[in-house]
Amino acid sequence: MKEFLKLRSNWLRVILVACMTLIVSKLFSIQVIHYDEYVAKAETQHTMQNTIVAKRGEIYMMDGDDPVPIVMNTKVWSIIIDPQVTRNERDKIEQVLNENAKDYITGNFDEAYKSTISRYYVIARNVPYKQAQAVKKAELSGVYFQGSTKRVYPEGTMASGLLGFVNSEGKGQYGVEQALNSELSGVNGVLKTVKDVNNIPLTIGDENVKVPAVDGKNMVLSIDRNIQNRAEQILKQKTEEYKISHGTMIVMDPMTGRIYAVASVPNYDPENYNKVEDAEIFQTNATMDAYEPASVCKTFAFATAIDLHKMKPETTYYNSDQTIVDGWPINNAWKGHIGTLTMQQALNWSLNTGSTQALRLLGDSETEITQAGKDRLFDYYYNKFWLGKYTGIEIQESAGIIVPSDDIDATDARYANMTFGQGLNITGIQIATAFSSVINGGEYFKPTVVGGEIVDGEYKAYEYAPADHATITPETSNTMREMLFQTRQLYPQNVIDDQGLFIGGKTGTAQAIRDGAYVMDETIATYVGFGAKDRNSDPQYVVWVKFWEKNEKMTGDYNAMPAFNEMSKYLIEYLKMKN
Repeated sequence: MKEFLKLRSNWLRVILVACMTLIVSKLFSIQVIHYDEYVAKAETQHTMQNTIVAKRGEIYMMDGDDPVPIVMNTKVWSIIIDPQVTRNERDKIEQVLNENAKDYITGNFDEAYKSTISRYYVIARNVPYKQAQAVKKAELSGVYFQGSTKRVYPEGTMASGLLGFVNSEGKGQYGVEQALNSELSGVNGVLKTVKDVNNIPLTIGDENVKVPAVDGKNMVLSIDRNIQNRAEQILKQKTEEYKISHGTMIVMDPMTGRIYAVASVPNYDPENYNKVEDAEIFQTNATMDAYEPASVCKTFAFATAIDLHKMKPETTYYNSDQTIVDGWPINNAWKGHIGTLTMQQALNWSLNTGSTQALRLLGDSETEITQAGKDRLFDYYYNKFWLGKYTGIEIQESAGIIVPSDDIDATDARYANMTFGQGLNITGIQIATAFSSVINGGEYFKPTVVGGEIVDGEYKAYEYAPADHATITPETSNTMREMLFQTRQLYPQNVIDDQGLFIGGKTGTAQAIRDGAYVMDETIATYVGFGAKDRNSDPQYVVWVKFWEKNEKMTGDYNAMPAFNEMSKYLIEYLKMKN
């Protein structure tokens, strides 16, 4: 018996020693080896880290010389849950939120409670004051509120295609909101505090940390509210008159690159962007839709040939209403002017045979299209007028496509088509900016929709950048202004609309492309023009306008030009151009 008791005592000693060894080893592991890890875990149990959301900058437009708000902020709340504290109260929290803030729940409860360590989950966003207060009254432990802002639009749908919107995560989408997101969003701050078991912040503790938020900039657009509003009115009136849905317009200052208006129909309510069914409506068509603009490109082809001293307005050629290139017939849309014509007449009547002749002359021939002619046309189109490449405007844009003259697809027929705006894809902003350089003395100004910012309540205007490069000589520009003026005089109604001022422009009627092929039942109408007080004055505006509709035939003279006329009459008065 004594031996047995002695053996049992020895085993107990061994077990006790083993237990003590395990305990000491564990303590050593916790307090020494994994000290930092456990401190961090403990800290998460009694500290709370909040993001101090930076206030998103507001957006302004110009009303004459004064900035006015077009996108503002209103106070809203995000509702955050601590899954570890609220796990046993999930059903109650779901019920309270569904009863008081159902329309603002953006998170998923199942996802929130998947993690066993997460202490922060945003379950609802953009909750208005009344609904947020109703949830607060339920006094739910582990549920707290974070103030933020939501976009509101005092002008409703105006300029929505240009402005874009802010999504539920606070990120700018489309338009200015996306392009200037970094300037507008600012930098969030951090608040880290000691908390109690009910997730209530305390004011004591060495762990308290506060990094202030840096609010976003209040940006001022170059857009003039009054011109923008009138442009949208005209588009709405004309699309209703034509019984179509789609139209877009750019108004710009050709002497600076400042954009006065980027208008489009249909538009949408950016405050309720989630109700839009067709995402295509979000796109800024004037900068993102590269298309074949047709005869407006004759402006650039003629300017190229004149600038290189290959032709003059009075240069003649014989027009038979058809010319053959690569075995393919190129026909005039406006027929009946058979005989010897000047290049001015070819521009007046928008003859495709005339612009094809300009390409021949570019290659030092009156009868053949040469490689030299194609090289020269491409050089001016791409390297000088910047057709088929990004303009540098601050909002999202497409580059488009122009086939280089040394490409295997750069056939004579394609390049002939390019002189009258087919066989290439360019955007409205490219057309308006290049056209501005044709009539402003030959200077290419990068277009801009940004005019400045509001700093400490004061408007700080940005200086517009100088011309980026020259496109044509001042002499060529003077010649082209006169040619475009004479072209416009062909329409008697324009003489009345122009009120005695010096106004010119060019039409374009393009066959639409569907499934990679031209279709006969749909055309796109374009007009681009300028206005000046007289021949010796700088042009004060350029307007580009486009209308289209699936399975509808639109023309530059009957559909796009009247919209230009209406905008031109308004600008003459608004810019005080009459003596």
